[in-house]
Amino acid sequence: MNDFKINNAWICKVENNQLVPVFGDLHISNGRIFSIKTKKFETYLTNNEKQKAKNIYDAEGRVITIPLVNYHDHFYSRLAKGLRFSGEMNNFHNILKKYWWKVDKALDLPMVEASAQMAVIESIKNGVTYIFDHHASPNATRGSLSTIAGVLKSNNLRGVLCFETTDRNGTKLTESGLNENESFLTDSVDDDIKSMLGLHASFTLADDTLAEAEKLVKDYDLGIHIHLCEDLADRKISKQISGKFPVRRLINFNLLNMKSILAHGIHLTKQEYQLINEYGSALAYNVDSNLNNSVGLPKYRNVPEGIPIVLGTDGMHANPGRTMKNYFLLLRHFGFSFDESFKMIHKVFLDQLTFIQEYFDDFPTLRVNDRADLIIWDYIPPTPLTKDNFWGHYIYGMLERAIQSTIQHGEFLMKDKKLIGIDEGEINKEIYKQGDKLFYKF
Repeated sequence: MNDFKINNAWICKVENNQLVPVFGDLHISNGRIFSIKTKKFETYLTNNEKQKAKNIYDAEGRVITIPLVNYHDHFYSRLAKGLRFSGEMNNFHNILKKYWWKVDKALDLPMVEASAQMAVIESIKNGVTYIFDHHASPNATRGSLSTIAGVLKSNNLRGVLCFETTDRNGTKLTESGLNENESFLTDSVDDDIKSMLGLHASFTLADDTLAEAEKLVKDYDLGIHIHLCEDLADRKISKQISGKFPVRRLINFNLLNMKSILAHGIHLTKQEYQLINEYGSALAYNVDSNLNNSVGLPKYRNVPEGIPIVLGTDGMHANPGRTMKNYFLLLRHFGFSFDESFKMIHKVFLDQLTFIQEYFDDFPTLRVNDRADLIIWDYIPPTPLTKDNFWGHYIYGMLERAIQSTIQHGEFLMKDKKLIGIDEGEINKEIYKQGDKLFYKF
C-alpha cells in the first residue's frame, strides 16, 4: 500500500454530527489515515515554496471530503443512449414498456460488463466510490451480479448489488431473478461487495413472489431495494392486483427494515410516510430522473424527519452531487427558507453516513485511523471555511466544481483529473462495440 502525504488541504472531518474543516496535512499509510497535522492557513498563504517530493501531493488549498455514495444506480442503463424507439412515451408506464423493459431484455453479459465499466469510469470521475446498484437483465440473469462485482473490485470500488426481481416477464424469469439474488449473496459477498434483495416495484410483483421475498429477507437478514410509488401507476395497479397499496403490501410481507432502500417514494400519503418511519427504511430521492420522467416530486414537508433520506441518480448519470444540488434548489423552489434548506441538506448528509454503516461499518469520517477513502475537490475556498459556513461552500462552491482526485483505501483512482490504472481509450472501444450491438438489436 502507498505511503504518502496530502499537504495544504482543507480537511473536512465529520465530528459530533458536524462538518469540521481544518487546514493542514494528511498522512496516508497502509490504506488508512495515519495522521492529520493542522496548521495556519495564513502561514500557507505566505509560503511560496513548492513541495515536489515524490511522496507528497500538494493540494494547494483545495478541499477534501469523504467520497460520494450513489444509493440508487442502474448500471444496465449506461449503453441506452441514442437508441431508436417507437410508440407513445406520453406517460411513465409507457416509457417503461416501450423503452426500458425492452432495453433490459436485450442485454447479454458482455453488455452488462461494458455497462458496469462505463458506470465505474463515470463514478470515479465524480468522486463516487460506493454504489448501490439495482440491476436488470432478465435474459442474462445468471452471473450478472458477479460480472458487475468483478468490474467494481478490479477498480477498487465498493458496492451493494441486487437483481431486480419482477413478475412482468413470466414465472421462469421471476424464479431466475430470485435465484440470482440468493446465489450472489451466498457466493460473492465479502468486505467490499455486499448484497440486498432486489425487487422492481409493487405493481409488477404478485403476492406469491413477495412471499418468496419474505423468506429470503428473513433467512439472510436482508434489506430490500425497490422502486416505491415512483408513479401513480404503482398505486393503481398494485391495488388492482392485490387489493392493497404498495406500502401496506411491503409491511404485510415483513419487507421493511433498517437495511432497506425505497427508491423515489413520491406518491405516498402522510400516513404511509409515518408507516415507513416506524420501520426505519430509507427513502432514496432521485430528483433528476423524476423531473425527466415527469412523474412528480415528493411532498417534502409531508416526510417525517425520522425517515433516513439518501440520494441516487436512477442511472440517469453518475453524479449524486448533482442530485444534492438539485434537491437543494427544489427545496428553495417549494418555499423552504435558506435555513430550512441547509438543515435538510445537513440531514441528508448525516442520514447517508448512518445508513451506509448497515453495509460498511468502516466507512470513513476523515479522522485518524479511518480508511483512506476521500475525494479532493477542485475548489479553493475564496473566503474562510468553517463549520458554520461549510454548507454554503458545499452547495455554491464544491458542487459546482469537478473532482480533482479520487482516493480509495489509500490508492489514487484518479489523480489531477487523470484516471489511474484504467486504459480509458481501450475500454471505450469495448463499450462502443457492445453499445453498437445493443443499438441494432434494439
